[in-house]
Amino acid sequence: MKKWTILTAFALLLTGKAYAQQNEKKMKNTEKNEHYTFKLSDNVIRQKVHFTNRYGILLTGDLYSPASQVKNKELSAIAISGPFGAVKEQSSGLYANQMAERGFIVLAFDPSYTGESGGEPRSVASPDINTEDFSAAVDFLGLQKEVDRSRIGIIGICGFGGFALNAAAVDHRVKAVATTSMYDMSRVMSRGYYDAVTPEQRTQLLQQLGEQRWKDAEKGTFQPGPRLNAEKLKGDEPQFVKEYFDYYRTPRGFHERSLNSVGSWNATNALSFMNMPLLTYIKEISPRPVLIIAGEKAHSRYFSEDAYKMAAEPKELIIIPDAVHTDLYDKTDIIPFDKMDAFFRENLK
Repeated sequence: MKKWTILTAFALLLTGKAYAQQNEKKMKNTEKNEHYTFKLSDNVIRQKVHFTNRYGILLTGDLYSPASQVKNKELSAIAISGPFGAVKEQSSGLYANQMAERGFIVLAFDPSYTGESGGEPRSVASPDINTEDFSAAVDFLGLQKEVDRSRIGIIGICGFGGFALNAAAVDHRVKAVATTSMYDMSRVMSRGYYDAVTPEQRTQLLQQLGEQRWKDAEKGTFQPGPRLNAEKLKGDEPQFVKEYFDYYRTPRGFHERSLNSVGSWNATNALSFMNMPLLTYIKEISPRPVLIIAGEKAHSRYFSEDAYKMAAEPKELIIIPDAVHTDLYDKTDIIPFDKMDAFFRENLK
């Protein structure tokens, strides 16, 4: 049996023949339309909202507000998205629920082309448009009468950590930014995990992506890429692939609209990431503060450490002992919500 390697996992992240059909029946929640992977706090109110980004794409989110909110008092607000390929009913909603309990108004949203948000074709990502999604979320929050638009921050989880940093660099309305289990998607797609892709391999990949574009153009449709998490594991996968499976393919984190649970990105999804580095202007977030959180045993830890090195002060890096990448998706006893509360309370004032 062929052994899995980091490069194999990288290849699956980008290209290949796919499972186009979603296997929903085996693990579908009985409350499909209202399926959340966490329990809403009794102290929080949640409502479905819609807003449009600068490209005219209608985005869908959930707005979380403290139930005991004082009338006529403007609160600080936070926009949250991620992980890459997830939906608002998973980690970002859990984070929003927690931060709303602590007194913030919080918007968890589905990015363009995924979940309940609009955009065609489906199942595609963009370093530009997904960065814009955060700014559109700031637009929405700043128009709410309960929100002080001078006190808005953002949180990016996993792949949306890189987008959050990119958005904060260009959008100075963002007063503070935090990331957890951050991925730099442009780096991993263009250079592979641990920057292991050689120039020759990169050239070969770009040629394959070009050939796939010809096929898509001829058919007038977009070929799906590889399924992101298999229905079953063979047992010889890298540990982090098993950790993803344990979240996305089990009742712990499964959601029928999440690409990471049942679907795949388009086969050419990597193209726009190959030459658009997300963190080019990370230093320009300063003097606004950056909080970067990663697990000690996370395979992705190096993304957070390198982003921290690139960022200018004020900045803080927190490494959670013994935690793996997906622990920071939903383990409320490990995710440092009190630290994030203090960080945003201090910097959104």
